[in-house]
Amino acid sequence: MQIRTPAVAGMFYPNTQQELRSAIRDCFLHDFGPGKLPPASDGKNIIGVICPHAGYMYSGPIAAYSYYAISSLKPDLVIIIGPNHWGIGCSIAAMKDGLWRTPLGDVQVDTDTALEINRVSKNIELDFFSHTRDHSLEVQIPMLQEIYSHKFKILPIILIDQSYNTASEIGKAISKIAKNKKTVIVGSSDFTHYEENEFAHKQDKSLIEPILRMDVDKFYNILQENQVSACGYGAIASTIIACKELGATRATLEKYATSGDVTGEKKSVVGYASIIFS
Repeated sequence: MQIRTPAVAGMFYPNTQQELRSAIRDCFLHDFGPGKLPPASDGKNIIGVICPHAGYMYSGPIAAYSYYAISSLKPDLVIIIGPNHWGIGCSIAAMKDGLWRTPLGDVQVDTDTALEINRVSKNIELDFFSHTRDHSLEVQIPMLQEIYSHKFKILPIILIDQSYNTASEIGKAISKIAKNKKTVIVGSSDFTHYEENEFAHKQDKSLIEPILRMDVDKFYNILQENQVSACGYGAIASTIIACKELGATRATLEKYATSGDVTGEKKSVVGYASIIFS
């Protein structure tokens, strides 16, 4: 069995178990975090979330809102979708089998579901190499390991092609396979990149608005018209479409902040949002 070893441990998050658990705890209790530790007391009918994928010291507190929201769920499967920053491998790639390793242990890829989504959409290829270097999915897994004590599997999907048509196809394919298991969807994206803090807030507010309306057409229009530099826009759109197909009627912004808000360095920031679909 192939093992997907950590690519960004020691950079985006600590590379030892004790330090990593402490860092995740700090994200939940941070001034920009939810201010409380999971599990959540209420079991909302959450179908999916959007959360960031930067280093935990920057985006972890914002991501913690999404993870707190889903912490009382007991999914058998977590589908994680994110952008392929390196542009290596296939245009759209899931993994057929293997283990994802983090300092907190191993999580198994759901082979049956991977084969099924490949049957539903042949454009979603099954490829290990596409996943070997990127951080967008990797940084989600320790968070999942920390909030869930039960055994769960993952289906990682990484995107080079983030076009509207691709997002629509992926979202609909995910909705078909997600009906067969207790599933939660995690769409991974950061928002505006390397702009001044006030401008980033303005740009991201414009893009978050159609997300909260779950309007994918408007989302792509705003993305292009305003030239918003959100890296995982296809992952966001895929998640919206899948959640709508699965019955989501409401999107809620749990938290928005930039790296500048968190660190105080506001000249060149990256935007982060935690959004839940229910």
